[in-house]
Amino acid sequence: MPTPHGFVERLAELSQSGVPFVCVTMVQAVGSTPQDAGSKMLVTAEGLVTGTVGGGRVEHKAIQHAQAMLALPTAATRYPEKTDAGCPRQPIAQLLEWNLKRDVGMTCGGSVKLFFETYNHSEWRIVVFGAGHVASAVVECLGPLDCHVMCIDPRPEWLDRIPARPRLRKLHADEPSKLVSELPNDAFVVCMTMGHATDRPILAEIFRQGRTFPFLGVIGSKAKRAVLIKELTAAGIAPEAAEQFCCPIGLELGTNQPGEIAISVVAQLIQERDRWRSTSAAIDQTCQS
Repeated sequence: MPTPHGFVERLAELSQSGVPFVCVTMVQAVGSTPQDAGSKMLVTAEGLVTGTVGGGRVEHKAIQHAQAMLALPTAATRYPEKTDAGCPRQPIAQLLEWNLKRDVGMTCGGSVKLFFETYNHSEWRIVVFGAGHVASAVVECLGPLDCHVMCIDPRPEWLDRIPARPRLRKLHADEPSKLVSELPNDAFVVCMTMGHATDRPILAEIFRQGRTFPFLGVIGSKAKRAVLIKELTAAGIAPEAAEQFCCPIGLELGTNQPGEIAISVVAQLIQERDRWRSTSAAIDQTCQS
């Protein structure tokens, strides 16, 4: 069966967007089945996006299985088959064979083999506000790593200086704080704008919206942190919320050269990523449900 028109383009769009999804392919159809081998569909946590593997019960079951794969962390080779909380991890890809009568509850006498392949799932997402010397060095330092990076800045000429790559999105925004609502919940967020006056509106919007991220950091000194907390509380942010960010950021190593600062910041991000992955509250909640 030929790939449905527009399917590859939609897959590419989803892949570029960073949204976790599953591509389901019917690799074998034996006997009486609702669709032919080669049929495909794309599924996100919200449900079917495009394509079909037959409709009805078999497709409903396939969609549910794809959503279940997205609901649990993946069993990447570096991590054990279960989380620290005892949850099973889903494989990145699965090949399943279903007897339509026995396994799906259909009257058809056939069977199907479905290949489930996850994309953008449990991947590391980093948002960098700023495209100055240090911010661009951080983005470059992240380039070889397995992560999706979003770099946001009001200056298009600075964004243009950062080399393009497949998993980097460069966004021009006159008011970067307006993009806070669009950030994924699992993003590691770093504010590295032109100064505390441009970092503060981003932090204020994060706290006003009640957003919580695995990591929220601001480049600067302890004195800058104190000023930011004072100004945030003066703007109506609750004191306990206004303190929920890391500043200074970066491990204590190297000089003040942008490249070395970037290495220290990325090293801390890796450290925080590993800590978050091993103690994720979301994983614990999944296990308890």
